[in-house]
Amino acid sequence: MRAVFVLLAISLTAVTAVPAKQSVIVGGSVAVISQYPSVVGLLYSSNGNNFYEVCVGTIVTTKSILTAAHCVYGDAVYKWRARAGSSWANSGGTVYALNSFTIHPSFNFRTMNNDIAILRTPVIITNSNVVKPASIAGVNYNLPDNQVVWAVGWGTPLVGAAPGEQLRHIQAWTINQNTCASSYAAFGANVTANMLCFGWPKGGARDQCQGDSGGPVYHNGILVGISSWGYGCANAAYPGVNTRISKLASWIQTNA
Repeated sequence: MRAVFVLLAISLTAVTAVPAKQSVIVGGSVAVISQYPSVVGLLYSSNGNNFYEVCVGTIVTTKSILTAAHCVYGDAVYKWRARAGSSWANSGGTVYALNSFTIHPSFNFRTMNNDIAILRTPVIITNSNVVKPASIAGVNYNLPDNQVVWAVGWGTPLVGAAPGEQLRHIQAWTINQNTCASSYAAFGANVTANMLCFGWPKGGARDQCQGDSGGPVYHNGILVGISSWGYGCANAAYPGVNTRISKLASWIQTNA
């Protein structure tokens, strides 16, 4: 799930524990997988049986998938699968086993800095019109403020809300880094240079939510972010915070 922060006294505490099935992007509209063929549903099972979608990933090579580190942190690889080529969270497409995780060595579960992981399949993920790797932002990728981005996933419409099944997407805008950092600073949460913020300038009606963790954020079709954390969902005062791909592009290219 996306790490959703809740206010406790004067601090923010991450609610991430054991993944729970929570899957619709807040304020989004229905999408189909052919629009976003690099998107995969990440399926979890506590015992290696009865897998269900809890996070989202993005195919970046024929055997590698990017997601948020906090999705898989501390888990055994046998508890996870990836569903490619389907608009539906828990049906259709092709389900792939995973055989390894590489979590960024500087990932910090408390601060969510460097919230990125690479998942690998033992077999090639077969390309088609509904399955193909994404292009990722390079180290010099320029992404100014107030740029239109698209986030994709199967999250909840509200924290703790009932799940949805069909892929959805939202259009949002990149938020100034200092503005985003100031929004969270009062509660002790640090927005670092490795993070990318976006929101809906007219009132916070659009965002990622729980179940969207690890999901892609695209700018002009290029993968620029991975859904990471935020305070609630679609809260105008607190933008959604994502892992910034360009800051970690060298690590991705070395390890994917």
